[in-house]
Amino acid sequence: MPRASSKSATPAPKPQEEKITINLGCVDLGQIDLLVQEGFYANRSDVIRTAIRNQLAVHADAVRQAAARKTLSLGVLHLTKAELQALQAAGKTIDVRVLGLATIDPAVTPELALATISSLHVLGALHASPAVKAALTRRGD
Repeated sequence: MPRASSKSATPAPKPQEEKITINLGCVDLGQIDLLVQEGFYANRSDVIRTAIRNQLAVHADAVRQAAARKTLSLGVLHLTKAELQALQAAGKTIDVRVLGLATIDPAVTPELALATISSLHVLGALHASPAVKAALTRRGD
C-alpha cells in the first residue's frame, strides 16, 4: 500500500495552499490590523497563519494520537496510475485515509479509481481530476 511521505519515486505535485474564509468581530480584526501596522506581521494572513500554527503546535500530540487511532497517514500521499494499475492487476483495493494532502495522478481514470480505492477519507485537501473526485464522492466516509 502506498505510504504518506514527502518523497516519492514519481514526482508529486507541490502542495498548494488552500483558501479558507473566516468571520471575525470588528475588535479582533482591529487588533490584527494594529499588529500589522506596528510591524509585527506583514499582513492579516500572516497573523492568522501564525496563530493557527501556534495552536497546531500546542495540540500536536493530540493530533498525532488521533491520527494513529484513526489510522490516518500524516503528510502527503500521492497515488500514481502505475500503483493503482498494480493493485488492480493483483485484485486488491486500498482504503485511503490521509491527514494532509492526497493527490491522485491526473492520468488516473474514474474507472481505475473506483476499481482500486474502496474508501476515501481526507482531512485536508484532495487533488484529483474533477471526474475522479466525482466518481469517488460516494466512497468518502
